[in-house]
Amino acid sequence: MITAVDSNVLLDLLTGSPDHGPRSAAALRQAAADGALIASTAVWAEVVGAYDDSGPATSGLERSGVELIADDREIAVAAGRVYRAHRKAGGTRRRILADFLIGAHASLRADRLLTRDRGFYRSHFSRLTILEP
Repeated sequence: MITAVDSNVLLDLLTGSPDHGPRSAAALRQAAADGALIASTAVWAEVVGAYDDSGPATSGLERSGVELIADDREIAVAAGRVYRAHRKAGGTRRRILADFLIGAHASLRADRLLTRDRGFYRSHFSRLTILEP
């Protein structure tokens, strides 16, 4: 079983969030016990971008056991299609393209996505299995 991990779960873990950290850590441990953990380029960039110094963020990502699986053309095309459909249906620009890249990456490279943002991913990536911490 391959689990893609969203940036919100990783940030919960790395920042020690009192509200979400324990549940995200437990969900991440369970997903690791079930198989491989992966993240997209967008997830790694969002996590590293949350810190002034990228060193601790990169080290934390490596210690988490989440493997970076780079995006490719297939993921970019899928994300672009879903993003265009979202905009044509009246969706706002509040959702950034990175969210669509994360969803497309999980849909094409994993069996499920571990995220706290279940509503967005369920509505835009209906075939994707969502795990929630």
